[in-house]
Amino acid sequence: MEILPNKTLLDYFYHWEATTPDKIYLRQPFGDDFVDYTFKEAGQQARSLATYLKSLNLPPKSNIGLVSKNCAEWLIADFAIMMSGHISVPFYATLTDAQINQVLTHSGCEVLFVGKLDDWAGMKSGIPANVKCISFPTYNPDASHVQWNDILANHAPMTENYVPNLADIFTIIYTSGTTGNPKGVMLKYGAMASVIFHTRDIARLHTENARFFSYLPLCHIAERNIIEAAAITMGATIYFAETLDSFAKNLAAAEPTHFLAVPRIWTKFQLGILGKMPEKKLNTLLKIPILNGIVKKKIRKGLGLDKAVIILTGAAPMPNSLIVWFRKLGIIIQEAYGMTENVGAVCMMPKEKVKDGTVGKIYPGMEVKIAEGSGEILTRSNWNMDGYYKEPALTAETIDTDNWIHTGDVGELDAENYLKITGRVKEMYKTSKGEYVAPAQIEFGFADNNFIEQICVVGNNLPQPIGLLVLSDLGKATDKQVVKESLETTLKDLNPKLKSYERVQRLVVLREPWTVENNKMTPTLKIKRNIIEKEFAPKVDSWYNKSEAVIWE
Repeated sequence: MEILPNKTLLDYFYHWEATTPDKIYLRQPFGDDFVDYTFKEAGQQARSLATYLKSLNLPPKSNIGLVSKNCAEWLIADFAIMMSGHISVPFYATLTDAQINQVLTHSGCEVLFVGKLDDWAGMKSGIPANVKCISFPTYNPDASHVQWNDILANHAPMTENYVPNLADIFTIIYTSGTTGNPKGVMLKYGAMASVIFHTRDIARLHTENARFFSYLPLCHIAERNIIEAAAITMGATIYFAETLDSFAKNLAAAEPTHFLAVPRIWTKFQLGILGKMPEKKLNTLLKIPILNGIVKKKIRKGLGLDKAVIILTGAAPMPNSLIVWFRKLGIIIQEAYGMTENVGAVCMMPKEKVKDGTVGKIYPGMEVKIAEGSGEILTRSNWNMDGYYKEPALTAETIDTDNWIHTGDVGELDAENYLKITGRVKEMYKTSKGEYVAPAQIEFGFADNNFIEQICVVGNNLPQPIGLLVLSDLGKATDKQVVKESLETTLKDLNPKLKSYERVQRLVVLREPWTVENNKMTPTLKIKRNIIEKEFAPKVDSWYNKSEAVIWE
């Protein structure tokens, strides 16, 4: 099917439903088995759900909520919402009762699809009394809800193809809320259509028999782009991860042609490889011509990436050293950069012309400029968000009168239109010496130490920064003295490369890891810097004043 700037996601869905009805669209694992949905089957379920939604006689273009981990029903429900002429409002599956209450109340959703969740019992009390809930089948459905299978049994599939206007809002995506309450980013059908059109070549959207693997939150713009939008554009098959424990098995079964992983996943992959083959042995084998190709192929196949035509990273900064490390294994990771407000599509690294230290080349149709003085990255395109839902003042702070989105990121643009990220406006802090520090850039300097899994550089009003870190599994399994000496060596090697006021004075090894569950990470595995800084603020001064370079909490 030809990719055009005026085709919506529904247009592509209708096309594949009509022309390839028996092709498998969704593959949902249950242990060693799969439940498969063809385009026809997914379409029939979505159409029955749409008939039910229309029967509720909600006002046109009502907001309808969706809370679930990734699964086949997530996408079927999302298309049902679109087919019924309403607006889908997906939420993170890790929200607490108070958090789900806040976004449901703010968005005004009167209907909520409830799916695959780890703690529905803990979330349930946050659902406003006026919200009608629909339970997905299979995943411990709540008996008090309207049941998915009952809807399918009692509502005939709608036969007409609802065609939205390109100017209509198709979704409101609530940001993960790393600072303050989440904001509802309103995106139009036309914005997604334009992104798909302008990125079709670099994203390899003409690949035949394409396969995708879905595991990052589908309510995040990155997964919404790659899994929902790109896959339906291509008529591709989508595989899902069943659980965290089955992730590796599910990925190997999928053998995706298009794969996205956030930096923390790439770090996990690296540590997994090194756990089986130490760096010294790996480097030795890669130097032997006859073994080089065999080792690379074995590693790619072991990860499930031997069929991949495009391998991406995004959603958080990726240390260049990690990209280079995978490149020596024949795994070319292309970094992509964007934010929900510009549909996650500002730039991507071309596979044929990699420029290390940048996050890629600006997409066709996207304008980028660097603000004078602050160095903030500004973007403008016809896929700008429509604004923040019910938040005109916040919208005005983000999109100026010339339609430039103020990203909050600081960066540089070179003569070839490659973009480099050097910091984040809100993350920069002032030392007691009055100098501004961008912590993310310092943190990259620790990426080569495989004893470190997570690090957060802090130091507001300290003379020099200190690093709070969590050890990797490899670090935890290694003798404490060996780890200490390794961390000291990393400090000695890194600090001379930094500006004098950026040099890290201490490293503090913390006991507890940072996870989504303990609110130290977002659902897309970025650290919540403000939460970490606030929790450890009372201890920072005493750690700073100790004499040792490396301190154990």
